[in-house]
Amino acid sequence: MDRLEAMEYFVAAVEAESFSAAGRQLNVPLPTISRKVADLEAHLNTQLLVRSTRKLALTDAGVSYLAACKRILDQVEEAESQAAGEYIVPRGGLTITAPIAFGRLYVVPVVTAFLAKFPEINVYLTLSDHTLDLVDEHIDLAVRMGMLSDSTLVATKVGEIRRVVCGSPAYFAAHGTPKTPDDLAKHMCITYTALASGMTWIFNPRDGKPSRAVRPLCRLKINTAEAAIDAAIAGIGVTNVNSDQIVKPVSKGKLSLILQDFEPEPTPVHIIHARQALLPLKMRLFVDFAVSRLRKSLNDDLAKLR
Repeated sequence: MDRLEAMEYFVAAVEAESFSAAGRQLNVPLPTISRKVADLEAHLNTQLLVRSTRKLALTDAGVSYLAACKRILDQVEEAESQAAGEYIVPRGGLTITAPIAFGRLYVVPVVTAFLAKFPEINVYLTLSDHTLDLVDEHIDLAVRMGMLSDSTLVATKVGEIRRVVCGSPAYFAAHGTPKTPDDLAKHMCITYTALASGMTWIFNPRDGKPSRAVRPLCRLKINTAEAAIDAAIAGIGVTNVNSDQIVKPVSKGKLSLILQDFEPEPTPVHIIHARQALLPLKMRLFVDFAVSRLRKSLNDDLAKLR
């Protein structure tokens, strides 16, 4: 029995939640997947999976063995990459994750330019507003916004973004411009419901007073920042979003910033990766390539909003 192959089939079956789905992903017949996993269980003399007509479930032994299989397969892949010269020649695959809106506006242009410069490197980019675990999800690099709590990660700061309040010039001409956060109570507000702070808008006066939370009356609640911005441009009301998302509409005069003296402290943006004794050349190249470009883009865009 090829134990490494059997481990690979076992991991694929668990992640796909069925033998048939794993077979389609690996382009291997379903009976082969099932037989290899059964051979693995026979070799270990223990049951790893509970089979049902709907999906597969791990036994207690299967949970610990799955983690071991992933570690072993990762080590084998790393060894093969080293042998193939991945640490000397820029080649191979990179898995990267970034927040959805920031990734679309800033990371995708960097990735496309990187791919044009390094034709032997492939990138799998996942845009998600959920914080993905780099080790568990097998992610090489991530772009993260906010303070970092995991000291085991290596982080390179690329810039900052602001949390801003904005609306269309036409709306302010018709309804007046709020001068303080309390004035928002008299205005139509649009809330982006995926905000970390929920329905609360955070303000931080520059006069030394502590930050405060305001819950404006929001008759329109939208689950994406892009839609909230579109509604603000249409003159529906005032919204609270990240500065990186409204640079173009502000530059074109479609939106105006307000309450800038009450903005919370800027949010840092980092590129992070797991600590490694020797970083593959493809990762070092991407970090160097992305850091300089992201820093310039973020600094230039913040300057446009001053």
